[in-house]
Amino acid sequence: MRRSFTLSTATALLSALLFAGCHSTPTTRSAGETVDDSVLTGKVKAALVDNDLVKAGEVNVDTYRGVVQLNGFVGTQAEKSAATKAAQSVKGVKEVRNNLEVKSVAVAGADSSTNKDRSAGEVVDDATITAKVKTDLIADPTTKAHQINVDTSSGIVELGGFVDSQAAKDRAGEIARGVKGVKDVKNDLQLKPKS
Repeated sequence: MRRSFTLSTATALLSALLFAGCHSTPTTRSAGETVDDSVLTGKVKAALVDNDLVKAGEVNVDTYRGVVQLNGFVGTQAEKSAATKAAQSVKGVKEVRNNLEVKSVAVAGADSSTNKDRSAGEVVDDATITAKVKTDLIADPTTKAHQINVDTSSGIVELGGFVDSQAAKDRAGEIARGVKGVKDVKNDLQLKPKS
């Protein structure tokens, strides 16, 4: 009798743990939601690759509970619009938030040819800034760096992704602004949508 009680207790405990692992809260996803979002992200990336107007390598895709966020720097407004349409065409996408920055608009006073012909030094400078911002985000206890995409073009940093709180968004912006060489910060972080 004691053995059956222990087995029943263990089964009930295991069931409770499995259920808890599948349960979501306003700022966390269940295992199923995480898988669904990963599948949507992959499908959106494939749709971007299939689109002749979009340079898919320049677009970061984040998905949270079916809401897709596009981040990064693109060359033209047409490319930005095409990215939105490609993402919207994917079955299961609830909403598309397009935070893509057009390079010629992002850099005040620069023409689009300047942005296309950046020197190797400028590209290295942008990569260095991106790495420094990411390092500082990792070191800060308020921010969860794995939730934040960092892109840099001509010294302008774009932060994208979904974060848990306004405090995390604000802190990430402060950190990016504090990095040497940053000319401006586009803080496109968004609070995780509630289901």
